Amino acid sequence: MPAVSFQAISKTFATPKGPFQALNQVSLDIEQGEFFGLLGPNGAGKTTLISILAGLARATSGRVLVQGSDVQANYADARRKLGIVPQELVFDPFFNVREALRFQSGYFGVKNNDAWIDELLENLGLVDKANANMRQLSGGMKRRVLVAQALVHKPPIIVLDEPTAGVDVELRQTLWHFIARLNKEGHTVLLTTHYLEEAEALCGRIAMLKAGQVVALNRTSELLKAASGSVLQFKTDAVLPAMLASIARVTGRIVQLPAQDAAEIENHLATLRVAGVELQDMEIRRPDLEDVFLQVMSGTSASNISLSEVAL
Repeated sequence: MPAVSFQAISKTFATPKGPFQALNQVSLDIEQGEFFGLLGPNGAGKTTLISILAGLARATSGRVLVQGSDVQANYADARRKLGIVPQELVFDPFFNVREALRFQSGYFGVKNNDAWIDELLENLGLVDKANANMRQLSGGMKRRVLVAQALVHKPPIIVLDEPTAGVDVELRQTLWHFIARLNKEGHTVLLTTHYLEEAEALCGRIAMLKAGQVVALNRTSELLKAASGSVLQFKTDAVLPAMLASIARVTGRIVQLPAQDAAEIENHLATLRVAGVELQDMEIRRPDLEDVFLQVMSGTSASNISLSEVAL
């Protein structure tokens, strides 16, 4: 039995401009104990899908099962199995951190939970904030509390919707160390993130959404293996020639140029030499998950990347 099963999920919203289809026949299974990534650009439907999983939105058609429990017909049972960290910073301003976690335990009928709460506080770096009012916490600390609240009832399935958006490096490392430990202990993890290096490092399998549809679904290693070509990467302070600027991915001084083969790499280098562009720290590397993601979203990926493994 899958941990989570999305079965032909469609969702249409009514808008002043007419119906908007946020999800279109999304079907995928997340297996027990998986660390699964759900990727896509803004507006692809990731958060809508998670809202339907959490019971916060109702699908127009299709159904979602959480360890066999329908999220609509058996809401309470399905919800007990989920621990969801939302994108938004939602908190109760009247309680301190420990009180908030005790109340959250009570919502799920968990009594005498102080030992686990202490472990959460320790592992998420919140021990010195345990008696601080939620209003006094920084955004990063509030994010840690949201993670603790999602885990306080020890759910078998952990859903992380952009958990590291806008947080510091320390929190990312702390969070991923703890979540990876829980995953090794058998918890299923569903992650959405725009930090693709996190998804590449953590997720065993990945689905990519575009305009409400699954456009790629496979093991992370297979997605990377199927990516075509190479990437010429270097640093420069110069302006790129127009023909290369149109295909380059530029981050500060770092330039990345896709190339299908050695001949195209040489053509890139020749164009740069003619333009007088000085290169530093040049290297040729295999595509990473960000390259794969851009290929899939632009429709230029190899045919065996897209929807190459709809189910295991």
